[in-house]
Amino acid sequence: MAVSDYKGLLDSTFDRLAKARESHVYDFVPQEIGKVTSVSEGVVKVFGLPNVGYEELLKFPGELYGIAFNIDEDEIGVVLLGEDSELNAGDEVERTGRVMDIPVGDALIGRVIGPLGRPLDDKGAIAHEKRLPIERNATPIMDRAAVTVPLQTGIKVIDALIPIGRGQRELILGDRQTGKTAIAVDTIINQKDKNVLCVYCAIGQRASAVARVIANLRENGAMDYTVVVVTEGNNSPGLQYIAPYAATTIAEYFMEQGKDVLIVYDDLTNHARAYRELSLLLRRPPGREAFPGDIFYIHSRLLERSTHLSEELGGGSLTALPIIETEAQNISAYIPTNLISITDGQVYLSPKQFELGILPAVEVGKSVSRVGGKAQLPAYHTLAGNLKLGFSQFEELETFARFGSHLDEDTKKTIEHGKRIRACLKQNELQPQSVPEQIVVLLALTEGLFDFVPLEKMKVAEATLIKTVSELPAETLKKINSDSVMDTAELQPILEAAKKALASFLETSELPKDQT
Repeated sequence: MAVSDYKGLLDSTFDRLAKARESHVYDFVPQEIGKVTSVSEGVVKVFGLPNVGYEELLKFPGELYGIAFNIDEDEIGVVLLGEDSELNAGDEVERTGRVMDIPVGDALIGRVIGPLGRPLDDKGAIAHEKRLPIERNATPIMDRAAVTVPLQTGIKVIDALIPIGRGQRELILGDRQTGKTAIAVDTIINQKDKNVLCVYCAIGQRASAVARVIANLRENGAMDYTVVVVTEGNNSPGLQYIAPYAATTIAEYFMEQGKDVLIVYDDLTNHARAYRELSLLLRRPPGREAFPGDIFYIHSRLLERSTHLSEELGGGSLTALPIIETEAQNISAYIPTNLISITDGQVYLSPKQFELGILPAVEVGKSVSRVGGKAQLPAYHTLAGNLKLGFSQFEELETFARFGSHLDEDTKKTIEHGKRIRACLKQNELQPQSVPEQIVVLLALTEGLFDFVPLEKMKVAEATLIKTVSELPAETLKKINSDSVMDTAELQPILEAAKKALASFLETSELPKDQT
């Protein structure tokens, strides 16, 4: 055969490989059977599949599947998507000619499934519309639109000071048992009647923790618009690795239908550990903290899929709330710093505030939203700036005041005002607040109406104030939820209602002249 013939054959083969990679189907290669040469925890080595493609799905005996991860000259390293207890050296391996995919469609809403698309909720089979690969390219930059619409979490401290927009990626991080999942669940519950579909992805969680989350979602009616994708801590590392990609594909399907979607990854610490375990078993070189060198890439290609599509593509959005666990408040560790650099901001939860009963334990000083301010409702703009400044001044003065007994009157007022801000930013779990309820409380705070309410009565005073929202004129409520700025005259009815509601809680018979 001439050299030109060899070149033509190679070009033809490479063209077919490229087309197969784009379509995620390797259907032009004849049937091949390989043999398992060794079995490790979640990983097997295979010999005898010369034409296998990278990330191709391989079938093992007993309906067990795996993904071709390492394609070396002599053998293939395969990540198993299930338990390997029945697998032995010498078993046959069969090519499927396709990559890992998952069923998508409206039938998934309200269901609890595994990362392979199998139901886990005893509600029968899922009649899916089609299947899509779990690994998909992120939307090109030119097909994206600016983040302009807020995603209300229902949590005052976040909506006012660390706002999140639809299409944003906001990291939630903190030590163990500081309320990270609680913030995500409250956000999902708050999407009721807001035309936002939700996907909750549990990665390597305890079965009891996942059951508690699902129970909370059901009790609050959130399962009507939520898909739950679950891998437990005792599942194979392969299943934990593919879970967030499978969940993102489900969310992307709804986004491409022009819908707004929220996805929660709980949590990516377990995902990174699962990938490290697989990589070390496959003899990939370890790097910093023993993680493989491409750990940044696996998270960036996951989170880059969250975006706001342009109007030409339907205008749908995918908002991501990845959760990460820190150790001893070390946010400069490898995985946290990676994710901070990938995402558009972070909500940091402080264990100190959690121990003091300041819940949610959001530390405003270390939390930031790099996008959400542009998507925040104008009603917040007037109030949030003064609030954050007042709270920052209070935190500095509170620390300083511990070392001195004599304080001037202005300092005392600032500290007392800050204590009321902190009291108002406390919020019970599973009790998200609507925009008008938050605005009424924030307006009363910025106007100093709470400054004359005893601290022990703050919780009752806030609850009484929130009840006045139902008495506000319909025009005022509409204005609060609109995209237009509220002037002083429009805020006056809210202010008057707040003064009337708080009158019975004041320590003095009337407000100071500068507050009336």
